[in-house]
Amino acid sequence: MMKVARATCAILPLLFATAAAAQVPAVNWEKQSVEILRHHRSLVQIDTSNPPGNETKAVEYLKKVFDAEGIPAKTFALEASRANLVARIKGNGSKRPILLMAHTDVVGVQRERWPLDPFGAVLKDGYIWGRRTADDKDKLAANLMVMLLAKRSGAVLNRDLIFLAEAGEEGDTGPGIEFMVNQHFGEIDAEYALTEGGRARLENGRVAVVEVTTTEKVPRRVRLVVNGTSGHASIPRIDNALVHLSAAVAKLGTWQTPMRLNDTTRTYFERLSTVSPPEKAARYKGLTSPERSAAIQQYLAEQEPQHYSMLRTSVVPTILKAGFRMNVIPSEAEATIDVRALPDEDVAKFYEEMRRVIGDPAVRIEPLTAGVRPVAPPSRLDTEMYRALEQVSKRLYPGSTTLPTMLTAATDMAYLRAKGIQSYGIGPAATDEDAIKYGMHSDVERLLESSLYGLVDFTWNAVSGVAVR
Repeated sequence: MMKVARATCAILPLLFATAAAAQVPAVNWEKQSVEILRHHRSLVQIDTSNPPGNETKAVEYLKKVFDAEGIPAKTFALEASRANLVARIKGNGSKRPILLMAHTDVVGVQRERWPLDPFGAVLKDGYIWGRRTADDKDKLAANLMVMLLAKRSGAVLNRDLIFLAEAGEEGDTGPGIEFMVNQHFGEIDAEYALTEGGRARLENGRVAVVEVTTTEKVPRRVRLVVNGTSGHASIPRIDNALVHLSAAVAKLGTWQTPMRLNDTTRTYFERLSTVSPPEKAARYKGLTSPERSAAIQQYLAEQEPQHYSMLRTSVVPTILKAGFRMNVIPSEAEATIDVRALPDEDVAKFYEEMRRVIGDPAVRIEPLTAGVRPVAPPSRLDTEMYRALEQVSKRLYPGSTTLPTMLTAATDMAYLRAKGIQSYGIGPAATDEDAIKYGMHSDVERLLESSLYGLVDFTWNAVSGVAVR
């Protein structure tokens, strides 16, 4: 870990770079680092595990900061303990607003798996350790700092800057983004939105690739249900619900759904091949080769599972429920299957294909409605905001490549894109090891301290480049 931290020191001069454009107020990032770290650690130390959420605790912290700075901030709550916060800095109105969004809730923890307090925000080996250090309280702290810097600098804005801290992203979106979009959309309506979902990929101590999420897969989860005859386990039955369910789960778990590229993933792999070592580049280029594609896909499934998932609608069994005693045949068994559909997937037809793959009329497929997000077109690559993200990436990380990316997970951007807001996911710099082993939803999470400062720098330069007159 110390080796990674030392290697990262090489990128610190870039992370502390000031804005190049003359009209954008310059920032001394070294002087800002103490406040950035303080806000980030304070937010991580607020336990907003969902369930139950208790996001209002984080909202109270944020509102106190905004009030002290004279930035108008309002709270909106469908449930008292699960409030959302909107703050706004007014521009001259010549262009439409920019929305800076981050969610305040976090997934729960298994404390016995953590070597440190998951809500301690402990500083160790150049990292900040804690639940949601990088998902999503890094963006929450970065967006907060961008608002504070815009206010303190007195920058002349041609757009309003809107800050949204929303509840419920990690589970039921009802009290969070759905509530805000359905009942208070005027408070957050914008031309562009920046939020979670992307990453700056660290390789050998430097940022090689900046991934900007422009679209995402769509959760379309199902439950498999089988009913049979209960009875004493000493008498085998051919309608044993657990046997039928197990066979169905095994078939779906090994089902290789068809590969299908869309505009985003085609561009992603084409550009990725230009900045990858020869062996990797050949694989990415060969994805569409009839002779080589099958072998390449199998390699990705084993070695690069996220890339494998980007190529198809994925089907993953996650929960099994059956039985209550070892000597009783259960009358019902069920399994939850997490389907992450490509944005253009015909879901009804996909479910029919799923039934064909299972091939057992005893197994019912029941679509689950919880967590269903809207389908929307990808955010465009020809906008002022996307161009700014590319330009800032080149300036802060010389030699890097910016890649539009389809996120395999789901975010609240789906609701914004469905309303026409061009939404882009960004994120801090991280190695592949940190992203996989210590990243979002992992047993133990951590974030490079230097990457936190870099994220604030990156966000400030992108936002000010588009919003400062």
